[in-house]
Amino acid sequence: MEIGLVGLGKMGGNMRSRLRNAGHTVVGYDRNAEVSDVASLDDLVAKLSTPRVVWVMVPAGDATRETVKALGELLDEGDLVVDGGNSRWTDDQLHGDHLAGKGIGFVDCGVSGGVWGLENGYALMYGGSEDDVAKVQPAFDALKPEGEFGAVHAGPVGAGHFSKMVHNGIEYAVMQAYAEGWELLDKVDVVDNVTEVFRSWREGTVIRSWLLDLLVAALDQDPGLAGISGYAEDSGEGRWTVEAGIDNAVATPAITAALYARFVSRQDDSPAMKAVAAMRNQFGGHAMRTGAPEGGDVAGEGTPDQSGAAQQAGSGDQSEAAES
Repeated sequence: MEIGLVGLGKMGGNMRSRLRNAGHTVVGYDRNAEVSDVASLDDLVAKLSTPRVVWVMVPAGDATRETVKALGELLDEGDLVVDGGNSRWTDDQLHGDHLAGKGIGFVDCGVSGGVWGLENGYALMYGGSEDDVAKVQPAFDALKPEGEFGAVHAGPVGAGHFSKMVHNGIEYAVMQAYAEGWELLDKVDVVDNVTEVFRSWREGTVIRSWLLDLLVAALDQDPGLAGISGYAEDSGEGRWTVEAGIDNAVATPAITAALYARFVSRQDDSPAMKAVAAMRNQFGGHAMRTGAPEGGDVAGEGTPDQSGAAQQAGSGDQSEAAES
């Protein structure tokens, strides 16, 4: 298929490569001219055949809102916009209604996979009508991991990002549990080699997971995590998950505690937060408050809505789009 891609940073750039590797034609736009295929959004739209599909991978919040609004003025009836960033699901409903008034379709897609997605594929959770999803299905098929699972049509517009929000909330709690376990094992002078204990859990245990693999990789690079500050950001989706729980009277104590632990990390140099920061850097290349390990990202990050108007259409992809 032919697809436009707005935002060619860590996630967007790799997604362009994976789509092209699958034989699809991708026209990419980014404000960074060194990585962009075209000079502007107008040029991107002009190069696509109708009906057009344009996938947006810019930071959530104002940058995404302004990009969707701009595309609404440039695209024609029958075209389609996909938001693959970490937008709040309530924004999706507003975007869908706005574009529907112009005869333009809208699909929201939560994307998980981080900097490993190019090689391993991206887990995709998308929301929209059957007809709109069908227009972009070849791209979903190319981006998803090999195998039976890894992609789901979660429901109507908003369902994709709502699912990804809950996914990231669960991720907060799982990482916090690993991190607290690591701190306890490291604190008590009983276990001779904490890293090897964690490595042994990678096979045969009920708590084995990719996050565990990534924590072991981080401990191999820095056994005591001495080079990592115990400071962990939150992307915003953990907050939204807790808020959704409150709004719907669903208790989320583990996710809430994990979110609050990140707040605490910004006041004290928490050993457990070193482990959380190390895992975030491993799977997503997220910035740490120290020099990054080889292949890491030393750029700053913030919550989606902190991106603000300073990051406009094509200003780089959603740096938290994979994970939080």
